[in-house]
Formats: sequence, structure tokens, C-alpha cells
Amino acid sequence: MLLTVSSFSVTFVLAQAPSTEPSSSEPVSEAPSAERILGVLPNFLTVEDPQQKVVPLTVKQKFALFARETFDPGTAAGAALGAALSQIDNDNPKYGHGAGPYGQRFGAALADITTQNFFSDAVLASWLHEDPRYFRRGPEFGVWYRVGYALSRIVVTRTDAGTDRFNYSGVLGMSMGIALSNAYYPDRSVNGEEVASRFGTSLMANAMANLLPEFWPDFRQKFFHRKPRAPSSTPAAPGG
Repeated sequence: MLLTVSSFSVTFVLAQAPSTEPSSSEPVSEAPSAERILGVLPNFLTVEDPQQKVVPLTVKQKFALFARETFDPGTAAGAALGAALSQIDNDNPKYGHGAGPYGQRFGAALADITTQNFFSDAVLASWLHEDPRYFRRGPEFGVWYRVGYALSRIVVTRTDAGTDRFNYSGVLGMSMGIALSNAYYPDRSVNGEEVASRFGTSLMANAMANLLPEFWPDFRQKFFHRKPRAPSSTPAAPGG
């Protein structure tokens, strides 16, 4: 009889104990991805599971993500490649040819990346309560839908409250960075036509920055036979 009562008590207690597994509807804190696209390009601003509710980033976290993304060696490598392509035809910024002008182009490319990221992902995203991360759609959606979605994120963003709206931080931050670049670009590259060209180039760069993280996991799984990375997350703190 004692054994029966004891067994019942244990069963009752276990049944009443709260589950330690987070609910699928419970917001989680999404850890930044440590994976690199093609093994080089940082992918820290991507949320890979769009169905998972995530807690909004704090101001400190937004500034930390800006610093991690901007000052990563992979970002510097991308700036070096862009400067090399510009060097071939003396394209914007028109510093000329030779080692000295290439160094100036490389410095300008780094400055462009830093200022645009700073204004968009850190300052304005914090001030306007917008989320600078890219929320991937994934293979459960059609290819063309995913392409359209990725391109739309240039002008549409998620707020800290989880709703969609015009991407003020992204568009204004990019514009502010381009305006500031007029202070260190050569005079030949500071006019209406050249500024418009830089704006178009920045839009194309932002488009690629969305398309690559959207489709890279599919490419990796298909050609490298690696399963998609499980999202790294922890339950949100109470009241968070």
C-alpha cells in the first residue's frame, strides 16, 4: 500500500511539474549566426527560422551587431575586392591608378561600409525601434517568392514589435552614409550623377546582402551535403 501511494505521489508531482521545454509560441533570444557565406562573408544579421518568435534586440545588441558585422575580416576582404574592381576602370571614387589610389579606394570602401552600417543598423534602428536583421523565408516557399521577398526587404523592415513597415533606418541610413562620403571622395566623384550612381550601387549591394543569406543554406546543403544549421536560441527572460 505504501508503494502504491508513493508511486501515485511521484506520478502526480511529475504531472504537475512545469515543462522546461520552451513553447513554440514563446519568444526566444536568437543568438547571432557564426556561419560565413562561402566561408568568408559574415552572416551575423540573419535569423534563419522565420517561424520562431524572437525577442527584440536591445540598443546595446544592435550596436554590438553593427560592430561585429562591420569590423569583421570578411567585410574588409569584400571592401578590398570592390576597390580592386573600381581600380580597373578608375571607376567611383575616381582616385586614379596605382598603389596610392588603390589604398585610397580601399579606405573609402571601408568608410562607406562603416558609416552606412552605423547609421542604419545601430543609430536609426535603435532610435526608430526597427530590427536590422534579415528574417529568412526558407525552402518551404517558392524560389521566385523568396527572391521577391529578399528584394522587398530593402524597403520593408520588421519593427521591434514584430510588424512590417517602410525601412526608414535602412534607406535613410544608406542615404546619410552616401552624403557623408562626399567629404572624402575626390571632387570628380561628387556631383548629382555620381551620387545617384552610388545610391544605385548601394541598393544592389543591399539586395545581394539579402539574397545570399536567403539561398546560401540551400546551396550549401545541395552541393556540400550539409544539413541546415539548427537555430541557436534561448528562452526569453521573464518580462523581457
